[in-house]
Amino acid sequence: MHIITRIPCGSGNCYCVEEEGNAILIDTCRVEHRERILKACAGKRIKLIVLTHGHVDHVQNAAALSFALGAPIAMHEADYNLAKNNLVEPMSATTVVGKYVLAAMKKSFNQDKIEPFEPKVFLKEGDRLDSFGITATVLELPGHTRGSLGILVGDDDLFVGDALMNLYFPSKPLLYGDCANMLKSVDRISGFTGATIHFGHGKSLKNRRW
Repeated sequence: MHIITRIPCGSGNCYCVEEEGNAILIDTCRVEHRERILKACAGKRIKLIVLTHGHVDHVQNAAALSFALGAPIAMHEADYNLAKNNLVEPMSATTVVGKYVLAAMKKSFNQDKIEPFEPKVFLKEGDRLDSFGITATVLELPGHTRGSLGILVGDDDLFVGDALMNLYFPSKPLLYGDCANMLKSVDRISGFTGATIHFGHGKSLKNRRW
């Protein structure tokens, strides 16, 4: 049995997933929310920090939280360089709201610094997190970024990062690096009928056709 704690951080989310005394932290959000995240993790045995992708609003606290919690960082290798420089992978948007979000993100990519970190674990499709105490499977969900990941905890809870969004309303990603792969990942997520979707942005919802 696992326990999920959503940690709202402005427009973004981190999640602590606990199981039988062990825990993982999914994403790390921005610097200004560091103390809130540390408070939420206090007393928990964080065994791993999983980054769903390399954008600043998901990784800016990675180095500091890894040090403070004594937990290694895991991500997909395809997003390793992106986490060093968010400008290396162009992003697109088609909707009015998406273009607004994209403009804000480009400004952030140019201005906001990411403290360097070295992942200890590179995750890929089908990897399990059992060795870190959590019954979970890694899914590759490329499109928003090349190395976007999902984490399926048990059979019923799917953490999707920005492979879907609930920023202003539930939707496909408002911005993406590869539209074709983004749509394939969205279709894949839709196939997990009955699961609860935990977004990088917004409140969790029961899955549906996206």
